[in-house]
Amino acid sequence: MKRFRISSILVLIVTNYWCTSCGSNTNSSAKAQASAPTASTVEVTKVASKKLSITTRLPGELQAYETVAVFPKITAYVDSISVDRGTHVKFGQLMARLVAPEVAAQRAEAQSKLQAAEAQRAEADAKLASDQSTYDRLKSASATPGVVAGNDVEVAQRAVDADRARLEAMRGSAEAAKSALKSVTEIERYLQVRAPFDGIVTERNVHPGSLVGPATSSSGAAMPMLRVEKTARLRLVVPVPEKYATGINVGSKVEFSVPAFPSQTFAGTIARVAHSVDVKTRTMPVELDVNNSDGRLSSGMFPEVLWPVRRTEPTLFVPTSSVARTTEATFVIRIRGGNTEWVNVQTGELDGKSIEVFGGLHEGDEVAVRGTDELRPGSRVATKPAAPDSAGPPK
Repeated sequence: MKRFRISSILVLIVTNYWCTSCGSNTNSSAKAQASAPTASTVEVTKVASKKLSITTRLPGELQAYETVAVFPKITAYVDSISVDRGTHVKFGQLMARLVAPEVAAQRAEAQSKLQAAEAQRAEADAKLASDQSTYDRLKSASATPGVVAGNDVEVAQRAVDADRARLEAMRGSAEAAKSALKSVTEIERYLQVRAPFDGIVTERNVHPGSLVGPATSSSGAAMPMLRVEKTARLRLVVPVPEKYATGINVGSKVEFSVPAFPSQTFAGTIARVAHSVDVKTRTMPVELDVNNSDGRLSSGMFPEVLWPVRRTEPTLFVPTSSVARTTEATFVIRIRGGNTEWVNVQTGELDGKSIEVFGGLHEGDEVAVRGTDELRPGSRVATKPAAPDSAGPPK
């Protein structure tokens, strides 16, 4: 009886131990299942392809369509000047009158030489006519034998030939004297300073009595007498950065504003493209023609230009929030088959809430709307389409 009780106690102990072990295993499995990681859900959007078409603000400079610094042709004194800064002038209008006494003396000398040459030519012409008449009479008389010696006829003929040569020389001298007088007369015309075109005088540096001379003369000042600009039409010069230097269409309208009229917008037409980038500034000069018939704009103004930026071919866009940056890389997170990938990219221009990207992406790739380096490569994620109001590339 005692042996039976001991056996029963052993059986109960083993049974209780076995049940405790089973319960412990069951709890461990539940805890393990509860602690297993679950895949996070990521909002995704698709990479879009389109042609960039935006505007950016660039500085420009308004210049006169034509500008001329007026210097005198010869050294002279200012006798009178009828224009001043701001005077509107017409083509050929007399602006200043100069005097040069030495030019007047040269003209008088040239006239005297011409008169002398003309007199000598007239004398030579008369002598030729006389000798020609003598020769003709002698030759006619020599037809009758014994009336005139043959030597006399020959002498008369030689005299006529000499007179003819002298007359030709006198004619040459007269033409040379006439050309010299014409040259001096042309120089005298430069003593009248006239407007080169319709425009406005923007600079005046001389007064009556001033000694003026050519820009290259040692006696003349470096500054011009006057400066005339054509402002009814202006040139708007825009230094376009190298990255915007493609897709420029000649004939396109471009808007701009100036500080003098902050609430108004003006427009110009792209007319000339340099097709050469300045190696110092890395910009390409582009000129726009601006109609300024009302005279409201002035040369020298610095407008702000709404420059159109275009691409000749489509490029890829993602939301700006998709681009993540670290000290080592700039990347977006692409989702393929539920796994994350870091794709290094270079960014371009902003277009609203989207940004250009260049790299190993393709149109239609799914990328995370919110790029962050916390989402490591190779992570297992679940995806869901981005909400309509999420920043995404326009379709």
